[in-house]
Amino acid sequence: MKIKKFFKNSIGLRLSLIFAAVAVTVLSGTAAMAWGPSRATYTIEKPADRVTFNAITNNPNYGDERNFVIARKTTDAANQWKDVVDVDSDGEYFIRMYVHNNAAANLKLVAENVTAKASVPNQSAKEITLQGQISASNSKPATVWDQVVFKSASKNFTVSYVAGSAKYYNKVNPLNGFTLPDSIVNNTGAKLGYEQMDGKIPGCFQYSGIVLFKVKVTTQKQASFKVTKQVRKIGETEWKNDVSVKTGEKVEYRIGYDNNGEVAQENVMVRDFLPNNLTYEKGSTVLKNSSNPNGLKINSDNITTSGINIGNYAPGSNAYVTFTATADRDKLVCGLNKLVNRAQVSTKNGSKENTAVVNVQKNCTPQERKEFCEIPGKGNLKKNDPNCNDKCKITGLENLAANDPKCAGVPSELPHTGPAEAAMMVIAIMAITGAVAYWYRSREEMKKATAEFTKKANEVVESETTKTHEAKKSEKVEKK
Repeated sequence: MKIKKFFKNSIGLRLSLIFAAVAVTVLSGTAAMAWGPSRATYTIEKPADRVTFNAITNNPNYGDERNFVIARKTTDAANQWKDVVDVDSDGEYFIRMYVHNNAAANLKLVAENVTAKASVPNQSAKEITLQGQISASNSKPATVWDQVVFKSASKNFTVSYVAGSAKYYNKVNPLNGFTLPDSIVNNTGAKLGYEQMDGKIPGCFQYSGIVLFKVKVTTQKQASFKVTKQVRKIGETEWKNDVSVKTGEKVEYRIGYDNNGEVAQENVMVRDFLPNNLTYEKGSTVLKNSSNPNGLKINSDNITTSGINIGNYAPGSNAYVTFTATADRDKLVCGLNKLVNRAQVSTKNGSKENTAVVNVQKNCTPQERKEFCEIPGKGNLKKNDPNCNDKCKITGLENLAANDPKCAGVPSELPHTGPAEAAMMVIAIMAITGAVAYWYRSREEMKKATAEFTKKANEVVESETTKTHEAKKSEKVEKK
């Protein structure tokens, strides 16, 4: 049998679908050991002594027959058959399965009930594996399989069988091929043969053939959008992420939406979370898009509450929402107010946010400062703010927070004694200290104990002196 002549006359060479020299290049750089099961192998010089499929490792036109499932795009003029197909767009692909009964010709062994099956997973993923199987009732092993992998670096996709596309090409019908049933992609499979699809294939190259069918790859379009948030002082033209204004001055905010994905987005919602220190100007919301290039005034003022629906947007389209707000002096604290404004855009594909900053310096008069309390970690607060109560109630320590350890460590009320009584108290404490120190064996331990009591005594004296001074001062005021 002249092997090369057979391949030359086959449909594969004419349509660039079957063997040629492509098969040799296909195997280089592709996934190894994607086939199975592990089985005895043979060569051209020493074929099999039994019915077995696709186990010759040095097929001159194909290479290792165990790698018998490969694919290429139908529009690929270069005829690049691959084990691993990179998916970057929608398209149709050929799946090719080589079928060869490796039994030596002189043995006249015929494979019975030869069946081809292909599994095409119904899933959406970035990597999908298709498996092809060849089986026979008298083959050893009974079934052999191989696979081809479709993969994408960034997109999910699906692979589906093209109905009516399955054919079997061999020497008997090299041009048009035998039509195979669509059952090839389910558990039933499709019977193969030689002169007819009766499940019988004799051993030798001249009886080999090719199963060919199409699959359609559909990439999942990616949804994506961008949100921007900018601000400017009224009267200025440049939009910024950060501006400084005076109390009472107005600012204009701009929220940008850009559909930079591959799918349309419907009912796009825009909402702004305005800081309490800024007051929204009613009736100031304006929408600009391709349908309203000059701006459309929005009747509702929901931009800072429930949000507004700005409509539907095709890939590549965008929109802007603007509104005005004022830095309310009465709501600001003394000093620098850093007001962070947050915008949110929501679609069926999720939500995104962005921020802009308005800096307002409030210079307070001494009288205004009296209207505020200073709480550590909370800044300047209005006197009527509930947080103003969270300060230390110990006289002389009002600047401390109520939970400050220094505040908790001082008794809420001490005996009303003068400096003399306080001194006697110190003497008593020192006497107690000496008695306690007697029980310590080491002088160093006694020093440590004494030092602790001395420190406490000094704190008491200091506190009582302060109270006495305040009391005397109060008496003088009352006498006057």
